[in-house]
Amino acid sequence: MSETWIILGATSSMAKAFARSVSEQGHGVLLAGRDMDDLKRSAADCVVYGARVGEALKFDARKPANFGAIVKRAKAEEGMINVAVFVGSMPPQDEIDADPNLIEGTVTDSFTGPAMFLQSIASEMELRGGGCVVGVGSVAGDRGRIGNYVYGAAKAGFATYLSGLRNRLTRSGGHVVTVKPGFVDTGMTWGIEGMFLVATPEKVAADILKAVAKKRNVIYTPFFWRYIMLIIRSIPEFIFKKMSI
Repeated sequence: MSETWIILGATSSMAKAFARSVSEQGHGVLLAGRDMDDLKRSAADCVVYGARVGEALKFDARKPANFGAIVKRAKAEEGMINVAVFVGSMPPQDEIDADPNLIEGTVTDSFTGPAMFLQSIASEMELRGGGCVVGVGSVAGDRGRIGNYVYGAAKAGFATYLSGLRNRLTRSGGHVVTVKPGFVDTGMTWGIEGMFLVATPEKVAADILKAVAKKRNVIYTPFFWRYIMLIIRSIPEFIFKKMSI
């Protein structure tokens, strides 16, 4: 059965690695983001890698009025519709502390915008009796940390939303995978101090594909972040609030 992947935030390094992987499987890819020149180049590359369809579409999480055009384009494809969400923004916490107006954009990019898009297409996925949603969150959403608690709060909200959407779509044969990466070598993390055990975008993409094939519910990537975050979540609050992790 043919499949089409809508990839939101398709200019990110993780999204490009994932798009190449699903293209090699012969699926169609609709690459959505803000930089159309970059997206068009990536779409052409995906066709070379084997994508049945490769197309660039405009997407901005802060402009929900434009979501309908992507949904309409996806409906024109036969077979299952899948969505992979790689959208997010992470201004430095000290900049948010100085300008609280940055909170709105961070939450929109990392949670509410993608959630509104998924709500727009969920009914079509139900009608087709399947499909998969991959929602890329972050380990930052597992516990509020002084260094990025606004971004972490947005990703925690997105994870809860994905859990509810999983509950909904499973009733019609669909599935939702929540992905929680640790540190990944991407433009978003460039220059951040204190990073360790940094994964490549290709490693994350490979882990996501395995999770999709096995219908996993929640994955940490690389896998050891599950245990790192288990330790961090287990630290008593009276100790944790004195730490700088």
